[in-house]
Amino acid sequence: MEPTKVVVKYANGKVIKGFIQNFSPNKDWFHLFPADNPSGGTIEVFVRRLKAFFVVRDFYGNPQYNERKKYIEGESPSGLKLEVTFADGEVMVGSTLLSYDPKRQGNFIIPADPKSNNIRVFVVSSAVKSVRQLFDNLE
Repeated sequence: MEPTKVVVKYANGKVIKGFIQNFSPNKDWFHLFPADNPSGGTIEVFVRRLKAFFVVRDFYGNPQYNERKKYIEGESPSGLKLEVTFADGEVMVGSTLLSYDPKRQGNFIIPADPKSNNIRVFVVSSAVKSVRQLFDNLE
């Protein structure tokens, strides 16, 4: 299995870019191979300390790009359309592959903007302030 390119954001604001393999949403931790030292050792990352981790297209993205925070009329992604507000105030709009369960330690969200640098995001439940389901007539 190929390593997955991620940006890990801790609840305290710390950010680490790197690669993960064999992540399981049911495990309390995973190993991260830091991008700035890929041949070095791994870092043990405890999910409970995170805000989220972002599976990304590249580590740099486009700082000038303003990511769309809503769905365009006619877009109908699989799963539920959600607005997730993190404890730090950041808002993310996307859809779930399955269901969203705040009792799980985290949930995967696919961003509403297909041009986002984020392919999918593992949102850690303890870092979420609120979740709101979006309906076509409210967007």
